[in-house]
Amino acid sequence: MSAAAVRRAVRESVSGLPREFWWLWASTLVNRLGGFVATFLVLYLTADQGYSAAFAGLVVSLYGLGGVVSSLGGGVMADRLGRRPTLLIAQLGTAVSVAALAFVHHPVAIAAVACLVGMATNASRPAVQAMMADIVPPEDRVRAFSLNYWAINLGFAISAVAAGFIAEYSYLAGFLGEAAMTLLCAVLVYVKVPESRPERDPAAPGVEEPEVGLGTVLRDRRFMGVVGLSFLIALIFMQGHVGVPLAMGADGLSTSDFGTVMALNGVLIVVLQIPVTRLIEHRDPRRLLIVSSLLAGYGFGLTAFAGSVGLYALTVVVWTLAEIVNAPTQTGLVVRLSPVHGRGRYQGVYALTWSVATLVAPLAAGFVIDGFGAAWLWGMSAALGTLAAVGYWALMRKLPESVVAAGGKVPPKEDGAGRRSGRPARAGSGQVR
Repeated sequence: MSAAAVRRAVRESVSGLPREFWWLWASTLVNRLGGFVATFLVLYLTADQGYSAAFAGLVVSLYGLGGVVSSLGGGVMADRLGRRPTLLIAQLGTAVSVAALAFVHHPVAIAAVACLVGMATNASRPAVQAMMADIVPPEDRVRAFSLNYWAINLGFAISAVAAGFIAEYSYLAGFLGEAAMTLLCAVLVYVKVPESRPERDPAAPGVEEPEVGLGTVLRDRRFMGVVGLSFLIALIFMQGHVGVPLAMGADGLSTSDFGTVMALNGVLIVVLQIPVTRLIEHRDPRRLLIVSSLLAGYGFGLTAFAGSVGLYALTVVVWTLAEIVNAPTQTGLVVRLSPVHGRGRYQGVYALTWSVATLVAPLAAGFVIDGFGAAWLWGMSAALGTLAAVGYWALMRKLPESVVAAGGKVPPKEDGAGRRSGRPARAGSGQVR
C-alpha cells in the first residue's frame, strides 16, 4: 500500500466525527497514560510494603468490588445528574483516592482506599459510553467506539512501560503521577466537553417518554440476554490475565516470557484496531459477534496445546482478533438497545459484566486448574465461546432489522444526533432509580 493510500485510509477513519468526541477521546487517552495503580498494585503491596500475597489478593478483590458497585451507580448518575458532572465527580474522586493510597499504610486503610479507587475509576465508564452515543451519529458509532478502544489500549501500552521504570524509582511518584493525569482529564472535560444528555421535550406533540430506571433495564429481556452473553465473553478474555500466566508458569516459562506474549496483545490492538474497524463497520453485527465469540473461545482453547513462547503468542493473535472485532460491535449493539434517556443506566449494567467477571474469573480459574488441570480450563473456554456464539445467533434472530442494522442505516425514530422523535423502545413506570 502506498503512502498516499495509507494517509487516505487514516483520514477516512478519523474524519467526520464531532469535535466534542475528540476531546472526550483525548481525555480517555490521557487517563490511560496515567494508569499505574491497576498495573502495579500487587507489586506495590508485596515488594514495597511487605504485605503477603493473600492480603494483596484481598485488596485487588476490594478494588474490583468497588468497580462492581460504581458500574451501576455511575450509570444512574449519568442519567440523573448528567454525563459531564458524573465524569467530573469520578475523575476528581479518582485523583484524590489514588493520591491518598500513596500515603496510607495501615492494612485496613489500604483496603478501604483501594475500594474507593475502584469505585471512582469505574464510575466514569458508563458516562463516557453514554456521552459518545449522544454526540456521535448512529452510522459512525462503531468507528467511534473502536477509536476509543484504540486510545485505551495505546494509553495502557505506553503507561505499562513507563510505569515500570517509574516503579523502580518510586512508587510514590507513580501514584502521584496518576493523580495528576486524572486531574488533567477533569480539566479537559470541564473546559472542552459540554453536557450531552438529551433533554425531554414536554411540548412535543404526541410524545410520551416514561421514566427509565434500573428496574426497566433488568426487565428488558433481550438486553439482559446481551448482558449475559457479554459476561461469558468477559470470562473468556479475563483468562489472558489469570489462566495464561498460570499455564506459562507451569510450563517453566518466565515472567518476562509472559510479559512478551501479553505485550503482543496490546501491539496488535494498536496496529490493527483502526484498519479492522474499516473492514467491519458496515457489516452485519450478528455475524461479527458470532465469529468473534468463536475466535475468543477457540483462541484460548488452543492454549491447551501451547508449550513454548511461540505457540502461546499464536493463541494471543487469535483471541486478540476476537477482541478487536467484539469490543466496538458489542458496544454499538448496547447503544442501539438502549432508550435515549436511559443510556447511562443501560451502559452501567453492561459495564457491570466486566466488573463481575474480574471478580469471578480468578476464583473460577484457580478452582478448575487446582481441581481438574489447566487443560479443562481451556476446554471450558472453547465451550463458553461456542455457547456465546449460539446465544448471539438465537438472540439476534429475534431482533428487528432496525436494531441490528449496520453501517449507515439509522434506526427508526432516531436522527443523526442520537435523539429519538417518539416513544423509547421500552416503557415502564415506578422503577427503582
